[in-house]
Amino acid sequence: MPAPALSVKDLKLSLHGRALVHPLTFTMEKGERVALLGASGSGKSLTAGALAGSVPDGITAGGTITFPAGSEPGHAGLIRQDPATSLNPLVPVGKQLLIPLRRSGFRRTEAQAEAARVLALAGIEDPARILRRYTGELSGGQLQRVCIALALASRGSLLIADEPTTALDAVTQLKVLTTLRTWATEGRSLLFITHDLTAAAALCTRALVMESGRIVEEASMAELLRNPQHPYTQRLLKAAGAADKPFAAAA
Repeated sequence: MPAPALSVKDLKLSLHGRALVHPLTFTMEKGERVALLGASGSGKSLTAGALAGSVPDGITAGGTITFPAGSEPGHAGLIRQDPATSLNPLVPVGKQLLIPLRRSGFRRTEAQAEAARVLALAGIEDPARILRRYTGELSGGQLQRVCIALALASRGSLLIADEPTTALDAVTQLKVLTTLRTWATEGRSLLFITHDLTAAAALCTRALVMESGRIVEEASMAELLRNPQHPYTQRLLKAAGAADKPFAAAA
C-alpha cells in the first residue's frame, strides 16, 4: 500500500494548559481533496498552521504529523487566511515568488515565466504588472490571489488552503477553485479549510467536520450532504440552505 500523503495522530494544541484543539487523528491519500469544515473559532486555522509547521507564539503542540518518506522540505504549502502575514511589504511580488521557484530548480528566466503563470492561475489578470508591485499597492483581493500563487509556486506534495476564497468575488472564486482542483488531480493532495459548504462541495470528495477543537464527523462529501449524522453537521447544512437546495458533491 502506498504511504498516505499526510498522516496525523493525536495532534493537540493548547494555550497555557487550556486545550484549543483536542487530539486529532486522520490521514489523507495522495491526490485526495479533503475539506476541513467548521464555523469560526472551531480550531480550523490553528490546525492548518500546525500541519504546515507554524503555530502562534505561546501555543503548545503535541502529537505526530507524518509525510511520506523522502518528501523534500516544503512539501506542505500553506495559503493563510490573512494574506498580510504571508507577504513581505518591502519586497516586490515577483521576487517573493522567485524564491520557492528557484529552490525547486527553475533557472531565473524560467522562474520568472512560471511566476507569471501561477499568478494567472490564481486569477490575476495582468501578471506582468503585479510582479513589479509591492504588497502595499495591491487590494485585499489581489493580496489573497498572490498568496495562492505563492503556495502554488512552492510545488509541494500537499497544499493546505485556509479560507482561500473568502476575500474574492464570485468569478474569481470559481477560477481559484478550478485551479485548486486541477492542482490536486496532478497527484498532489489538498486540505481545504473553510466554513463555505458550497465551495467545499464543489471542490472536495471527503469532509472532516470540526467543532470546538474536535472532529465530530468524517464522511465522503456525497454522504455528508445526503445524510449528516452529527447535530453540528446538520446545523451547518441547514445554515447553508442545503435542506432547501441540495448540493452536488464533487467527483
